[in-house]
Amino acid sequence: MTDEVLKTREIPVEEQNNINDRILDEDPVKMKFYENLRKKAKSWTNEKTGKLGGKLGEYLFMLPDFFILVCRLAVDKRVSTKHKLFVSGIIAYLVMPLDIIPDFIPVIGYVDDLVLAVLGLNLILNEIDEKVLKDNWSGEGDVLHQMQNITAAAEKFLDKNLISRIRSWLRKI
Repeated sequence: MTDEVLKTREIPVEEQNNINDRILDEDPVKMKFYENLRKKAKSWTNEKTGKLGGKLGEYLFMLPDFFILVCRLAVDKRVSTKHKLFVSGIIAYLVMPLDIIPDFIPVIGYVDDLVLAVLGLNLILNEIDEKVLKDNWSGEGDVLHQMQNITAAAEKFLDKNLISRIRSWLRKI
């Protein structure tokens, strides 16, 4: 373990609540609307694209969760400056209009964003405390399990050249 990992600290509850308040809107009416919209979109994706497309859609619905995660890591005091800069590079890619796969292509346009976020997080996972990742995760399920699933699916179904280009971009950060 590096010295950085050993120097991590717990975020006090009050500070964690402040982070959550800045990033999440916990209004139950809005959350219910979002959940209903998400269910309809998942249903439509399954219906129109079949089982494989439905699984892809399920993973793509995690992209906002991973975006929130990297944003939280960028402001978490337990994350080193070096890793915050790396995470900021991931955020920059996610919001850039120019991508490896253009975002305007329905469904698959966001695949590179999701894969880049997950592969980028995998690169720093051994250098930051796993608890920091879990504390900042608000998506469904265990973040590490979701990352493993997305990485395995990407390696199985995506073109090797595309994955190579994503990894190359990450190395440039």
